[in-house]
Amino acid sequence: MSGPDKPGLARPPRRRLLKGAAATVALAIWTIRPALGASLLAVRVWPGRDYTRVTLEHDEPLKFSHFMLRDAPPLRLVVDIEGIGLTNPLKDLVGKIDADDPYIGRIRIGQYRPNVVRLVIELKAQVQPQLYQLDPVGPYRYRLLFDLYPENTPDPLMTLVQRAEAGPADLPSEPAEPAAKAAQERAQDHPLELAPQPVPPARPAATVDGPARRLITVAIDAGHGGEDPGAIGHHGTHEKTVTLSVAQRLAGLIAQDSRMRVLLTRDGDYFVPLGQRVQKAQQVHADLFVSIHADAWIRSDARGSTVFALSERGASSAAAAALARHENESDLIGGVNLAKYEAPVRSVVLDLSTTMQISDSLRFGGAVLRELEHVNRLHHTQVEQAGFAVLKAPSIPSILVETAFISNPDEERRLRDEGYQRQLAQAIFKGIQRYFERNPPTARNPVG
Repeated sequence: MSGPDKPGLARPPRRRLLKGAAATVALAIWTIRPALGASLLAVRVWPGRDYTRVTLEHDEPLKFSHFMLRDAPPLRLVVDIEGIGLTNPLKDLVGKIDADDPYIGRIRIGQYRPNVVRLVIELKAQVQPQLYQLDPVGPYRYRLLFDLYPENTPDPLMTLVQRAEAGPADLPSEPAEPAAKAAQERAQDHPLELAPQPVPPARPAATVDGPARRLITVAIDAGHGGEDPGAIGHHGTHEKTVTLSVAQRLAGLIAQDSRMRVLLTRDGDYFVPLGQRVQKAQQVHADLFVSIHADAWIRSDARGSTVFALSERGASSAAAAALARHENESDLIGGVNLAKYEAPVRSVVLDLSTTMQISDSLRFGGAVLRELEHVNRLHHTQVEQAGFAVLKAPSIPSILVETAFISNPDEERRLRDEGYQRQLAQAIFKGIQRYFERNPPTARNPVG
């Protein structure tokens, strides 16, 4: 007798064989799964005048390397990423590049080696790439960021002077910036997101007599942006979209005043670190700094406008302290490459020390508050104070305006209305005018 009928060799039960097979398959799946590496959750592109950012969000840390190819045009940035596959979300990155992106021409993606994907980014200009990875924070998992900064950064003060010398021009019928165009396209898919408004060019300074009469520089800061949406209303409205629209309307009013010139710390949907917002104001020797936001609270019935100034001795209320902590975390959400700072500087990136004149900020805030009460009820009738990092520009009177509570459905609806945004911008502009009527600028920075 031979084979399975041979005596002494009992045939294993069929059930035992199936269990064994199932266990083998399960072990194989468990063994293979880690080899598949990270899963790509999303890809995003944020083009802007200052820089372009590419974001890859994934569920596990990634290993990556990069180098530049300069041997023949076009200039290329090559990025090799280990542990991910050539999946559809990654392929979608190719179609997310806007033709008007100032720095990226196109992206090519391929399987370079097993378990290694290569991205070749064709560039339109010389850039200084910064690639870094962020740990999970807020709504995000791990993020691999490619920040493409121009190698030759224009002087912001010279840009303002050139705009003033250019004289008035017809307003563009459509926003010209690629970020604004992209925001308009997103608004078609998400009606609650508003398209940024065009900013008119600055008018030339009026010819005046007297050493103290000069062009006044106002820095307008649209809160949040890019990876950092800010607060989100019940109907999906993003704070970053509202703040940019109000900021651009306010900039338009200032630009049409022959006594003033204006700087926007961001003019599109991209993130600017808090420290860089302050630095931009300092670089143009700003006389005033206004940061625009739309508040949120745990209770949906909270409403009204609030104006904040800096405090070096603690917040004026527990709510002000909580809001300052939240706003100061924007760098963590938006994504800041802390590795590029030297060790002594890194410790103050999120909490810059300052000796600015807080009394001037309180007077400035009071002037704006008195105008806002004609547009919206006030959440606080006096200027509140807290340790906002974005207000810590030495010698520049700085305020943060919480235009309304985006967490309140009624105020969210009003914040989306173009007419209401215009009223808010006009109120802040009148507050700026009122402040300078009572506090004329000094003779530093001659006209032009």
